[in-house]
Amino acid sequence: MKKFIPLLVAGCLISHGTMAGMDEGRTALDGGRCEDAIKELQPLAEKGDGAAQFYLARAFGNCAGPRRNEEQAVWWYRKAAEQNHAKAQYNLAQRYDEGDGVAQDHVQAVHWYRKAAEQGDREAQYNLGVSYDHGEGVGQDHAQAVYWYRKAAEQGESDAQYNLGVSYDEGEGVEKDHTQAVVWYRKAADQGNITAQHNLAISYDKGEGVEKDAVQAVYWYRKAAEQGHAPSQLNLGYAYNHGEGVEKNAELAVFWYREAAEQDDAAAQYNLGLMYDEGTGVAQDHAQAVQWYRKAAEQGDADAQFNLGVSYDEGEGVEKDVVQAVYWYRKAAEQGNADAQFNIAISYDTGEGVTKNVTEAFNWYKRAAEQGLDKAQYNLAICYFDGEGVARNRLLGMSWLRKAADQGYEDAKELLSKLGK
Repeated sequence: MKKFIPLLVAGCLISHGTMAGMDEGRTALDGGRCEDAIKELQPLAEKGDGAAQFYLARAFGNCAGPRRNEEQAVWWYRKAAEQNHAKAQYNLAQRYDEGDGVAQDHVQAVHWYRKAAEQGDREAQYNLGVSYDHGEGVGQDHAQAVYWYRKAAEQGESDAQYNLGVSYDEGEGVEKDHTQAVVWYRKAADQGNITAQHNLAISYDKGEGVEKDAVQAVYWYRKAAEQGHAPSQLNLGYAYNHGEGVEKNAELAVFWYREAAEQDDAAAQYNLGLMYDEGTGVAQDHAQAVQWYRKAAEQGDADAQFNLGVSYDEGEGVEKDVVQAVYWYRKAAEQGNADAQFNIAISYDTGEGVTKNVTEAFNWYKRAAEQGLDKAQYNLAICYFDGEGVARNRLLGMSWLRKAADQGYEDAKELLSKLGK
């Protein structure tokens, strides 16, 4: 019997030593003392302790300086993962997903995400859902994405709650249900998830899944805006500019537009340009307007491209340049901006900034007219009456003239009256 006592004591001593080494290693790791962490954890890891292997992997992966070793981190994550350590499985999956310390391999990422997810790891469940959603490493399957998002969401994973909300909003992988979308957006929003806060605000703005409430929309836009979310800053600026859900305040509109504009939000840059152009909430400054229009225009914002064209056409905030005006009108026109289509038609009609071409003028008038622009409908009617850029056709001319007149366009009404129609 006595022989067993030293063995038991020795066993206890080994256990305490292991625990002490683990605790000291974790404390060193948490304190950023990677060298000490590796010293304490490596002997335990080499003896096959899964937890030590996991923390050693973290030490190699998180260390700064020469001790950082991504390949060693992957090696030890794998050792722990093969012992069914869920967090190691998740971290190994991430390494495969990002190609960090190992060749990128989405199939392997899914393999290890699934291992961890099936053990209930909520981050792995969320990432497995994303893999199914995007069809990375596994066949695209929105229903499976929703299954795993729900698993993670029910454990409080805010990104999964947000994605589950989006799935309900768009009817992907689950029947469309705006009310359920709001439920999940709110859960994520209450945890500070900024995209969920933004989407919850939009739900209140549109009255989708919840009663329309501009005040609540502003509340949630502000929550996200104060965390630096540019689309929410833009929408909050719009709310202040138009007095929707909050007292109208042009200066605060400018403030929030600028916050978003400085993050390269094209719509905010366009709106900030408008504020400078009109002198609303800020001293009128056409040069500043042009600066912001240009930033938005270069990102492809059609309204900004049109306004930049107008600035060049009129020489406001920039030296007059009809060639540049046509350049920006064309950019906007090709995106379907009716006003730009009309203005480029005028340019072809008059030969300003471009070689005169009545056929091109007719084509652009027609494109704008078909979008319902009354002045384009009137000019198109004149083209048909006069045979400018198209064969004369009085019947079509009258049709377009009536369309413009029906919208209240005075020149069209006057011409119809003269024609006795």
